[in-house]
Amino acid sequence: MDDLKSLNEKRAEIYWWLSSLFAKELSAEILEEYHSPQIRSFLTALGQNEQLRPCTDKLINALNRMLDRNNAQLELAADFCNLFLKSDKDSALPYASIYIGDSGLLNDVPATEMENLMYQYQIEVNKNLNEPADHIAVELDFLGHLIICSNKLMQPEAMETSMQKQAQFIETHLLSWIPSFVNKCLKLDNFGFYASVTEVTLAFIKQDYSYLKGE
Repeated sequence: MDDLKSLNEKRAEIYWWLSSLFAKELSAEILEEYHSPQIRSFLTALGQNEQLRPCTDKLINALNRMLDRNNAQLELAADFCNLFLKSDKDSALPYASIYIGDSGLLNDVPATEMENLMYQYQIEVNKNLNEPADHIAVELDFLGHLIICSNKLMQPEAMETSMQKQAQFIETHLLSWIPSFVNKCLKLDNFGFYASVTEVTLAFIKQDYSYLKGE
């Protein structure tokens, strides 16, 4: 159980890290950290997994190219704005309802379902995520908390049930739309940093889903 709980902590941390990348533009200070040995070691460690290696290599390549980019932080902030904050025609808006809903963001089915899940599990996401509940940053943050909640369970049977619920959440609330979101990002992100982030996100979700399903 201790090994499983330690693994759960690592899984949650990765989901929270991914959530932070979609939550807002990177500051100059945080961007500088991405060039540090600690972050590069973390990305290299992720790339040791065969399923994650191709997209982590792309992310590292984008970071390396960023070193030669004039006004890198401002340019990356512009990329974030152009990719995630404009209209649906011009951007890859990071809301589930854009891809699987009929209309709107706040009152559509995906947002309502997420709000119900938060209430059901009594989980509060990061208060800095001032977005509708179907925003990718909110959903990833929620999943991180859902994973950590399972660490409070003492019986193996309860832990197994929790893992099944995590897999169901991934299948229903993430894999139902994030592949389409990634494809749109790949078409629109010319520089490639955020496109590679979305690819890392999807690859990790798929790998985690397989783990939870025992595949």
